[in-house]
Amino acid sequence: MTDPILPGDPPIVLLTRRSARAKRISLRISQLDGRVTLTMPAKLAEAEAMAFARSKEPWIRKHLEARGEDVPVALGAALPVGGQMLRIVPGQGRGVQIGQDSIAVPGAPDRVAVRLGAYLKEVARDRLAGACDDYAALLGKSYGRITMRDTRSRWGSCTSDGALMFSWRLIMAPPEVLDYVAAHEVAHLAEMNHSAAFWAGVERIYGDYKAPRRWLRQHGSDLHRYRFGEDR
Repeated sequence: MTDPILPGDPPIVLLTRRSARAKRISLRISQLDGRVTLTMPAKLAEAEAMAFARSKEPWIRKHLEARGEDVPVALGAALPVGGQMLRIVPGQGRGVQIGQDSIAVPGAPDRVAVRLGAYLKEVARDRLAGACDDYAALLGKSYGRITMRDTRSRWGSCTSDGALMFSWRLIMAPPEVLDYVAAHEVAHLAEMNHSAAFWAGVERIYGDYKAPRRWLRQHGSDLHRYRFGEDR
């Protein structure tokens, strides 16, 4: 069964979901990927849910417009690296090279997105590992492995056995934002909660974290608009 579509310019695909716990129809727009999910009670007629969606179409389009369109990563496109917008250009040799206002990616054009994504993941790992080493030393704690993922719901995590996980997309954010997330997760090595003691620990090893935390809330979802070919 194909997903229903609200016609228009552009057409809007609706991901329909039935829930035994839902008592009413609801719409949700993901700020990460722009997906529009229509949830309805299990026994409700789909026609009624679609009528509800059509009545909310102006609201849906307003929120999708505010989110902005996804950006396919390709030659000529621009994407942020370390908080700076860089134009993707053809490269020479074997490695990706970052310039003052561009990032040069060698190889076939149809492999640029995948190659650039792999490069950014490695840079993110190196940058986050260095930051975690510094903050763990300040905290007087040690951590286990570091894992890079492309997570939707969180920028990082810390397990009870000291394993750290981060979204590799943090390499696209300003450096102080990446550092803050590293300090935040390292601070969990001492406090596995978000108590006053935890936030005091973050401030002790990082400093005033309010500005980078606010940046993530206001702009973090924009980092998920960039599509690297083989990502979700």
